[in-house]
Amino acid sequence: MPDVHPTAVLDGEVDLADDVRIGPNCVITGPVTIGAGTHLVGNVYVHGPTTIGRDNTVYPFACLGFAPQHGAHDPAEPGEGLVIGDGNTFRESFTVHRAFTDEGPTRIGNRNTFMVHSHVGHDSIVGDDVTLMNGVLVAGHVTMGDRSIVGGISGVHQFVRVGRGAMLGGLTGVTLDVPPFFMATGINVSPAPNLVGARRAGLSREEIEDIRWVYRTLFRQGLSRSSALDAMRERADRPLVAEYLDFIESSERGIISARPRPVRGHTIAPV
Repeated sequence: MPDVHPTAVLDGEVDLADDVRIGPNCVITGPVTIGAGTHLVGNVYVHGPTTIGRDNTVYPFACLGFAPQHGAHDPAEPGEGLVIGDGNTFRESFTVHRAFTDEGPTRIGNRNTFMVHSHVGHDSIVGDDVTLMNGVLVAGHVTMGDRSIVGGISGVHQFVRVGRGAMLGGLTGVTLDVPPFFMATGINVSPAPNLVGARRAGLSREEIEDIRWVYRTLFRQGLSRSSALDAMRERADRPLVAEYLDFIESSERGIISARPRPVRGHTIAPV
């Protein structure tokens, strides 16, 4: 039987697995489904439609599933909601909003860590094993690849894709796509590939060399973007190179670069 503190408020259609724990002063407004082993520590707000999987831990003052911060959205419209997987940790004052469009719910995968005051915007998709550190702001319609990391007080612009294994340093912002296993340490600036992350992800020595080669081809050989992609197509039989090709060719915003880009006559320098 679920363990629900007497001060908690459950309103509407709320479905709790047998060993769910709901701490003091939590407020759950259905439709909400919460899976086995999940623990809402206290003072947590969950608004439906939201589905939360197994073994998640939600710390005080986190708010899950409320209406998007979008001027055209009617907060009374439930929309496609929010879907959360298993084994996630949501620290104090984390927020995530339900979807604005009818293309599917805001989605959070498995085993992710969202530190204090981090935020995931509406219609975003967060993969597995992602870490958002304190104060990270992820805007709406963002895709965060598996094992990506965003350092403290950094921002990801709406509609940006952050590839798997990519890492954004603290006090950083990106408005362009970040390819898999690349680093960003300034505004849209990638100084190097994230080789430490690649090793931790279990990539082979050959795959890590492919990452090095792709980075050099894109940024260090003086090639135009089209020439660099032609060179990559010649190695497209290698799965990781093919992954980069697909990521870059499908990018609608463009990808970050190794040097600051001029903006209206000025240069955005790395942080």
